[in-house]
Amino acid sequence: MKFDDFLISLSKIKNIKLPAETSHFKMVPPFRQELLSLNKEAIKNAKNAGVLALFYPDVNNITTFVLILRKSYKGVHSAQIAFPGGKLETMDSSIQDTALRETFEEVGVPINTINVVKKLSQVYIPPSNFYVHPFMAYVNTTPNFIKQVDEVEAILEISLEHFLDDKTLITKKVETSYRVEVDVPAFQLNNHIVWGATAMMLSEIKDLLKQLI
Repeated sequence: MKFDDFLISLSKIKNIKLPAETSHFKMVPPFRQELLSLNKEAIKNAKNAGVLALFYPDVNNITTFVLILRKSYKGVHSAQIAFPGGKLETMDSSIQDTALRETFEEVGVPINTINVVKKLSQVYIPPSNFYVHPFMAYVNTTPNFIKQVDEVEAILEISLEHFLDDKTLITKKVETSYRVEVDVPAFQLNNHIVWGATAMMLSEIKDLLKQLI
């Protein structure tokens, strides 16, 4: 989809009700309710993070958005696909500012070029005890991405057309902190498997865009 056409459609998104859990539940791993039950007390003190679903025109003016592959490390989100973003810091005046700051730090997109369109539904992540607050945003020109080398293994550029294709929806066996292997709903984007919280947020974005495009 040409980016100019995408922006015309995107201008209508503010008036659309968020599908929230209706979308999230399409991509919920089978053990999620168990995790929520086990984390009832921890949820009361959950930390907050902001992430950005950033859309932009590629060099051919085709609508694209960015994901990142996180570095391998000793942590629950090691080597996972995610949106640019991170935890709320004392320097941030709002969770939206967190998402913008972290996007600049992780992929190098200047904050003053980013147009935030809509706050999406938050998602709780049991393994790390975070509430993640996603935002949809865009920039008008093709970014010159600069990855944060100590946290980001690779920057993934996903075309909107590829993302909206229902053939990207799969079921995949994955290893988790709570099961050896389980079948989970996932997206297969640019040959990468995206599941868990990021897939839940992507599901809401997909359902929103399907109403516009």
